Amino acid sequence: MTARHFLSLMDCTEAELIGLIKRGIELKSLHRQGVVYEPLKNRVLGMIFEKASTRTRVSFEAGMTHLGGQAIFLSPRDTQLGRGEPIEDSARVLSSMCDAIMIRTFAHDMLETFAQYSRVPVINGLTDDLHPCQLLADMQTYLEHRGAIKGKTVAWIGDGNNMCNTFIQAAIQFDFQLRIACPEGYEPGAQFLAQAGDRVQVMRDPLEAVKGAHLINTDVWASMGQEDETEARLKRFAPYQVTPAMLDAADESVLFMHCLPAHRGEEVSAELMEDPRSVVWDQAENRLHAQKALVEFLLVD
Repeated sequence: MTARHFLSLMDCTEAELIGLIKRGIELKSLHRQGVVYEPLKNRVLGMIFEKASTRTRVSFEAGMTHLGGQAIFLSPRDTQLGRGEPIEDSARVLSSMCDAIMIRTFAHDMLETFAQYSRVPVINGLTDDLHPCQLLADMQTYLEHRGAIKGKTVAWIGDGNNMCNTFIQAAIQFDFQLRIACPEGYEPGAQFLAQAGDRVQVMRDPLEAVKGAHLINTDVWASMGQEDETEARLKRFAPYQVTPAMLDAADESVLFMHCLPAHRGEEVSAELMEDPRSVVWDQAENRLHAQKALVEFLLVD
């Protein structure tokens, strides 16, 4: 039987994604009640990190522990991938020893190649193209605070990066309208825009993008691997800082999200992080519970 992978939001149906989010809420409730639920006893998640992370590592490790399983952390120094072993070989070996593999890397095609040769589920913990696990947490957070996001308007302010690409896929799968405000030359991937059609608008004016929006999102202006562009990006993106005043122009029910880490005073003003409309801390915690739901979905019959 072919393993079920989660490389992008498009690997699930709309119903499956909504089910995952609702299950994340259930698992969160069980955890807060102190209920012991361990369906993954003796199951092992191998975690390959070619990009560093706080939230991804801790949420997957803690999540596997909550579910009765175990996670193994592998940095580039801990695997033969970092010494030139072919991806295909590593996939065959690691998938013979682990029940699932989570990969956080740069090139999306590396992830796809690994999944092609893996006999167990592969989870995208982040690539330069996409970050689907974060969107599960984001959609769970919106559902908890405001209900269904279907038919709502979402604004993305800033760089057309992997998070922006994934929000485009979320607009398709969760049926909302997405407005992207970014400087010229920093648009999201053309292939993702083409896939979304008229669900997504790209514009230059952030105030135009947030008018009537129910959810506003941003991310750092220089992602990992773009450090040499930081100074130029700070100048180019200065008009795109998300502030309380920007939220005032949105719908009165608006929420603010940021996948973290946040650079206060750059893409988000310092005071907005503690604004009552900001749900970034709930959003961060929900990485844990949404991913528990995902691993359970992939591994429990």
